[in-house]
Amino acid sequence: MTLAEAVRHRLLALMEEKHFSQYDFYLKGGIPKATASQILSGSRSGRVALKTLYEMIAAMGVSLSEFFTDPIFDELSD
Repeated sequence: MTLAEAVRHRLLALMEEKHFSQYDFYLKGGIPKATASQILSGSRSGRVALKTLYEMIAAMGVSLSEFFTDPIFDELSD
């Protein structure tokens, strides 16, 4: 799994766990729905700005360390 895929899977898992929608990213984090949609669908070609990722996870009440401590990041490949 690539880093981009792991980030996408982790975001989707957190969204499900926290009952969070793409629209919530806009309401709570100011992230445009189109941006959230592109990141979550994988159509951004693996490029997600760290600032955007931080804003998305902060909107869900998750820290960067909590986000990246998940075991999914232990399975990364090139």
